[in-house]
Amino acid sequence: MAAIDLNADLGETVEGLPTADDEAMFAVISSASVACGGHAGDAAAMRDAVARARRFGVAVGAHPSYPDRGNFGRVPMAMDAEDLAAAVSAQLASLRREGADLRYVKPHGALYHAVRADRRQADAVARAVAELSETLGRPLPILGLRGEIAGAAAAAGLPFVHEAFLDRGYLPDGSLVPRTQRGALLDDPDQVAARAVRLAREHVVEAVDGTVVDADAASLCVHGDSPAAVEMARAVRAALEAAGVEVRAPW
Repeated sequence: MAAIDLNADLGETVEGLPTADDEAMFAVISSASVACGGHAGDAAAMRDAVARARRFGVAVGAHPSYPDRGNFGRVPMAMDAEDLAAAVSAQLASLRREGADLRYVKPHGALYHAVRADRRQADAVARAVAELSETLGRPLPILGLRGEIAGAAAAAGLPFVHEAFLDRGYLPDGSLVPRTQRGALLDDPDQVAARAVRLAREHVVEAVDGTVVDADAASLCVHGDSPAAVEMARAVRAALEAAGVEVRAPW
């Protein structure tokens, strides 16, 4: 049976308030990318996420960001490579302190896009992940879009896992439509579910201009803070299973 991962970005509390229905999302997904203090999240939210992951049998990944809670990590920052590596390392350590058995690392927001294009920042993130991997005695995969981060992961001896987004618009070059532009967000559960099945079966995704883009992804993401996140995640899982695709974590 074919299989694919379904992940969501969770634990994203801001000022102690959750941005998503984490309980409902954990019941549907197979992997959770948990905020670890950079853009959102606090110790209590991390502990709650770890407990939910154990209860629902969900793999936990770290979701580090630029240290910028004011902008939810969605604004690029010109950080020194050493400072960036230290910031990522601190966030990974924060999540581990709350009991997380980390299975992968997925950068968040502006950092996610920066490491796709900027090798210096990609190397900084990979270095932080590699240092933790050495402590754990096993290589932690990095999850993201192909680009410089894939090369940085390989150079650091880390697996790279390609991700595709179910609720974000794509440009013809395989990058995501900026959130400020029309077509950036998808919120129709049926449309998103159909995209998931096509990605799992054909390994392609349709861009906003109708271009078919190669996307051989092992993990599919539904953003936990989308208004229709729960409905979309449930529709995706049901559609995948109906198509004979098992939803399971690859880590």
